Amino acid sequence: MISERQSVVESGMNELEIIEFKVNNQHYGMNVYKVKEIVAPLAITPIPHAHPFILGITQLRGEVLPVISLRNALVSNQDSYTQIVKDDSSFLIVEFNKQKVIFHVDEVRQIHRLSWDQIEKPDDIYNNDNSYTLGVVKQSENMILMLDFEKILTDINPNIGFSKDDLQADIAGDKKNARIVIAEDSPMLRSILKETLNKAGFQQLLFFENGEECYNHLASDKNKVDLVITDIEMPLMNGHFLTKYIKQDSKRQSTPVVIFSSLITEDLLHQGKKVGADAQVSKPDIQNLVNVILELL
Repeated sequence: MISERQSVVESGMNELEIIEFKVNNQHYGMNVYKVKEIVAPLAITPIPHAHPFILGITQLRGEVLPVISLRNALVSNQDSYTQIVKDDSSFLIVEFNKQKVIFHVDEVRQIHRLSWDQIEKPDDIYNNDNSYTLGVVKQSENMILMLDFEKILTDINPNIGFSKDDLQADIAGDKKNARIVIAEDSPMLRSILKETLNKAGFQQLLFFENGEECYNHLASDKNKVDLVITDIEMPLMNGHFLTKYIKQDSKRQSTPVVIFSSLITEDLLHQGKKVGADAQVSKPDIQNLVNVILELL
């Protein structure tokens, strides 16, 4: 089981481990921290009129979980969605954003240890807001695409995860004008954060697509910042490394840093504390994020 594997990634280091897998002969990657287990083919019960990405549901140790076909989600130009599960395919049991789901893939390859700066930001020419690609890892024989699994789940059901409908905040005038910098690589989540935080009353938001771009902004004394929100998983520089840089900078170390991530596990909570994060909030709890921002400003 992946959850029992001792992580070799040190706190505050700009490193990660990814699981490489294949779908339709293309190589993809997922952070090891999201994967709880890899299992052989399971008995799947189809759900009538379900979203085409959904193969059905299955029971795993008494827990009923949805099974999502990554082939259906990722392979374009299909005349129809396939529901075939081959005997040699694999299932990834994953947990993030307080949800547990199963992704069906063609083949699991291996685990790679990488530096975040080895994950390149996708070029705008071939990547847009509707893409599932968040980063590209160059290998000697192929490229591994890092996927936006939060967007895949949201495309299946927009009502799960982030919600702004019940957002409540009582923000004083001075806090409304707080200068908040946000590092988040997902275009979908940047859009959601902008809309929800604006609705809560925060007006001065500045977004960056990775930790390196955010840190370059913070490195200039001319840029006034009252609070930083960062994801953990980002190309070039991750959120832990960004936080570590900020807290070691004598001019910036008093700036509150909030880690807002789908990977707030016990182990990663410890890592966040070690690098000096002032607070850590698990996605998709926007209301808690707003409350934490108000406490720190």
